[in-house]
Amino acid sequence: MHRNDPLYGGGLAEAGDQEGKTTGGEEKKMGNKSLCWPNINEAVEELISLYQIVWPIVITSFLLYSRSVVSMLFLGHLGDAELAGGSLAIAFANITGYSVLKGLAMGMDPICGPAFGAKRWAVLRRTFQKTILLLLLSTIPISVLWINMEPILLHLGQDPAIFPSAKCYLLFSFPDLLAQSFLHPLRIFLKAQSLTTPLTFCAALALILHIPINWLLISYFNLGVKGVALASALNTVNINMGLVAYLLLSEKALKPWHGTSLACFQEWAPLVKLAAPSMVSVCLEWWWYEVMLILCGLLSEPQPSVAAMGILIQTTGLMYVIPSSLGMGLSTRVGHELGAGQPARARRAASTGLVVAMVFGLAAFVFTVAVRGVWGRMFTGETRILALTAAALPIVGFCELGNCPQTAGCGVLRGSARPTFGANINFSSFYLVGLPVAAVAGFRLGLGFVGLWLGLVAAQASCASLTLYAVARTDWEAQVERAEELTGGGFGDGEEDDLEASLLG
Repeated sequence: MHRNDPLYGGGLAEAGDQEGKTTGGEEKKMGNKSLCWPNINEAVEELISLYQIVWPIVITSFLLYSRSVVSMLFLGHLGDAELAGGSLAIAFANITGYSVLKGLAMGMDPICGPAFGAKRWAVLRRTFQKTILLLLLSTIPISVLWINMEPILLHLGQDPAIFPSAKCYLLFSFPDLLAQSFLHPLRIFLKAQSLTTPLTFCAALALILHIPINWLLISYFNLGVKGVALASALNTVNINMGLVAYLLLSEKALKPWHGTSLACFQEWAPLVKLAAPSMVSVCLEWWWYEVMLILCGLLSEPQPSVAAMGILIQTTGLMYVIPSSLGMGLSTRVGHELGAGQPARARRAASTGLVVAMVFGLAAFVFTVAVRGVWGRMFTGETRILALTAAALPIVGFCELGNCPQTAGCGVLRGSARPTFGANINFSSFYLVGLPVAAVAGFRLGLGFVGLWLGLVAAQASCASLTLYAVARTDWEAQVERAEELTGGGFGDGEEDDLEASLLG
């Protein structure tokens, strides 16, 4: 990419310094394009804004995580073969399906945040409609892949004895795949309006219903593995129905279906250019842990290593909830301010969020060191697995020192429409730095299981450094110009946007 592209801080803003309005309404020059730290009052104001967006996302993430735990418990109740098959199917679905949908949907963030900040309701609505169509189209190749999962898993050396249960679970997960194609855009559409609490209530209600639905399908109708898959699909459908009901009844939320026309089939290029790298970025990070599981199977003690890796992946998944939620909040806050033409406030949101992320990273490190001797006992009593888990947990915590600010920084990059930059960082950090380090440390140097996690340390250190450098070098005035171009120019002009403004209540 040319060095004068706005992504790199040149081009649009180099003709002269522009002015950004501060919180108090006073104008100040933005000649210094690097990251600066807000004063106490500004930081407190920004923390409140972030908190209002982020805390419901955190709770929702834990609720959705609990859904998967309930599903695994019911699979385990059916038997070892069903648990193994269902677990394999879930992993396959995550890698080939759900990660793709989530990544594509995140292409909405760089458009919807600035569009809402600029009061361009039509852009926000059309982006929502296009994303649903994009995700539904994506389910076609994903479905073909799921139908042909057996030869793929056989080629990867998986046990054919568990294929029937795995394929059964996957085939009955098709309804969930379709439901997720609506849920992801709905989540981002509401988040762009800073409406994150409705999803929390809908997810809580769906989780309450999830247990009796599982029991009804498995125990009463004797559907077995099929029942677990269908229960997960119904959980997603229930969340979708709750969100649609909220949109119908709320006077705050923009109505996404208002003025639906053939316009949603036009001008796909801006969305696709953002959705594709967002998908690549998400998939690269998700797939890394699957690669680590495969490498564990090649160690001298494959069984305890794979089991310990599974425990630690679940642990990192739990710790990832907070920085991930913070990154989502930051993408919204940065997008709003860029769309509203406020580079100073966008910069303030980014710097405040990064400080919060660093604090969480330090807390995660202290936590893992403190519980390293007891954490594994919640999952197993096998001595060797406990030893491996205890040895690697401090390293996992050390990774969080980089992962938390890196994840928050990725939220800033998404909010300022730079997902390609994030995808390049993830690829180079995880696969050109982390993977070679993991292979050399784990096998060549004989460090085994701990060596694989040292590879993650190298990946996170590289990823965090590059991401923070990108954020620090951001030309915020140029990003305001890009946000204006991305949302169609102008802030809130046009009859269509004025008409829709009445729907906001």
